[in-house]
Amino acid sequence: MIQNHEIDYKIIGAEMQYVEIELDPNETAMAEAGSFMMMEDGIMMETVFGDGSTQQNTGIFGKLMNAGKRMLVGQSLFMTAFTNVGAGKKKVSFAAPYPGKIIPLNLAQLGGRAICQKDAFLCAAKGVSIGIEFQKKLGTGLFGGEGFIMEKLEGDGMCFVHAGGHVTEKQLQPGELIKIDTGCIVGFTGAVQYDIEYVGGIRNAVFGGDGVFFATLRGPGTVWIQTLPISRLASRILAYSHSQKEEGSILGGLGNMIDGDNW
Repeated sequence: MIQNHEIDYKIIGAEMQYVEIELDPNETAMAEAGSFMMMEDGIMMETVFGDGSTQQNTGIFGKLMNAGKRMLVGQSLFMTAFTNVGAGKKKVSFAAPYPGKIIPLNLAQLGGRAICQKDAFLCAAKGVSIGIEFQKKLGTGLFGGEGFIMEKLEGDGMCFVHAGGHVTEKQLQPGELIKIDTGCIVGFTGAVQYDIEYVGGIRNAVFGGDGVFFATLRGPGTVWIQTLPISRLASRILAYSHSQKEEGSILGGLGNMIDGDNW
């Protein structure tokens, strides 16, 4: 039976959020490298191999296998453990990497398992296992947008994932089906059936602008949907940067002179 550390938390902020975790003495929170924001005196910070869960106590080979799985979902081989070694309660905070929302997931209330997009994981109570979830159908793997491999969170404790823009939580009834842009999926509970469907129609495929495939999610279960996937944000910034260079090569100098930027 998996036993995770029980942690209290508070999510602070609106567009750029961070999660503040309160640790009792000897409690530990695990976090991805680069997510740390601040902590109070009395918390010990230690880099560990893998996710620190009890599922990894399988010898060096098992630890290497689990660490390799983490690399497949875009995570590093190492995580950072933050342990309260003091006498009273201590707080440690972790920040979101880009504008969006932090989603708290209580795995004990979600059937012990949640499936998320790659790079979604932010931090968790010690004992939560972060692994991979292979999409079994070939079409899902080849055309799923988020790839053949997704992130799997298992345990009975709290974990926190991050998504871009606004996040909507939708409860699916048994047999209920929704269709979503593949990049807009943040995650879903283990009982949800995930597949890929062809949009159909040559005009939709060529001129639709929203991709040739979308995801189908069938209940029962919970689905989290984001309005601004980081891949979409990055492509817009890249396109804007490219257009700015083109404008600058033709009118940029003259425009700057007219605007007074070169004076």
